[in-house]
Formats: sequence, C-alpha cells, structure tokens
Amino acid sequence: MTSRNIVLTGVSRGLGRALLDGFIKAGHTVWGCARSAEQVEVLQKQYGAPHHFAVVDVADVDAVSEWANYLLAEHGTPDLLINNAATINPNQVLWEVPPEAFHQVTSVNINGVYHVLRAFLPAMTAQVNGVIVNFSSGWGRSTSSHVAPYCASKYAIEGMTQALAQELPAGMAAVPLSPGVVNTKMLQSCFGDSADQCATPEAWAVTAVPYILGFTAKDNGQSLTTP
Repeated sequence: MTSRNIVLTGVSRGLGRALLDGFIKAGHTVWGCARSAEQVEVLQKQYGAPHHFAVVDVADVDAVSEWANYLLAEHGTPDLLINNAATINPNQVLWEVPPEAFHQVTSVNINGVYHVLRAFLPAMTAQVNGVIVNFSSGWGRSTSSHVAPYCASKYAIEGMTQALAQELPAGMAAVPLSPGVVNTKMLQSCFGDSADQCATPEAWAVTAVPYILGFTAKDNGQSLTTP
C-alpha cells in the first residue's frame, strides 16, 4: 500500500496510541496531537521526522487552526483525517451531571471534531482527495443510563458525519466509525474492573488499522464498526 499522510487526534493513549503505532509500523506518516505535553515529547523522541506531534486541545479552535496551518504549510494535505480525541462524563444520571462536566464532553467530542474538520477540509476538498473518519460509538447508535452526555455527543457525530458525507465532492469519504468495545480508560470509568474482559487497544488495532486504511469513496456516509 502506498504510504499515506495521516492526521490523528488524541494520540497519547488508548485507541489513538494504538492506531499511531500501527500506522507507523505499516509504513505511513502520522501527524498527531494530544493535550499532554509530556506524552507529545515522548512520541516525538520515539518516532521523529517525518512524523510530527503537537500539544493541541481540540476544544480550542485557535490552537487547532494554528496546528493545521503549520501542517498544511510544512507537510502538505493529509490523505486520511481521523478524529479520535474524546472524553466521557463520570457515571451520573443526567440531572446530576455538573454543567462543567457536560460542557467538557460536548466541547471535546462535538466542537473538537468540528474544529479539526473546519481547519483541514478546505485544503482536502480543494484537492478532492482524502478520507475522514470521525470516531463514533455504540452509544452513538444506542443509549445507556448514566452516560447521557457521552451518548448525546456521539449521536451528534453520527449526524454531523453523515451530513458532511453529502457535502463532500465525489471521490472523498466521511465515515462515522464505532470502534466497538475496547478496554480503555474511558471504558474503565463506565464499567470498572469488568472492562478487563474486553480487548486491549493494541489487540484491537491489529484489525482496526488495516480496516481503516481500506476505506474508500464507496464507504462515504456509511456508519461502520471495526470488526
């Protein structure tokens, strides 16, 4: 497979870190971001150029714009754009969720995805090239108690991505992708020790990496789930 340039948010842990390692092992170039300056420094030292990692909070529209402008000017347009960064609220019934916790979920999971799309899509659509993958969830297609803010955010991703798919020029694709149930810190916050029964991010990525790399224009607008 031809080497591709991949933008990936939330690269410092969980699914993002597993995807990062898998993409690079497969011979692709990753331009990633995370909020942790310490982890970003570790990644840059581990992988170095042509890979590039930056400290970016996707909820900060100005920070995202600055990061995207740098990448587009210095490295060019990505072939694959993956919005992975996300957060979840502590388990609580909706009416007891503090406003700051609700706003944090929507700021990262919805606004953050929009900020990244807004920053990169003009260049990608101008070249009529690229696949956009916005991470959804099983809780973006069904619901569960005590995680209503997270469910709301992922339902929003489903709708936003499918609408985006209708707006893209022919030849591109936007896919809302559910990763399935994987043992991440977010899952542990919901399920506690029972999350240990689920696949690790590293095991999940063995299948997820080639699956995502296989997306083409034929997948545009389809709600998909990692096998």
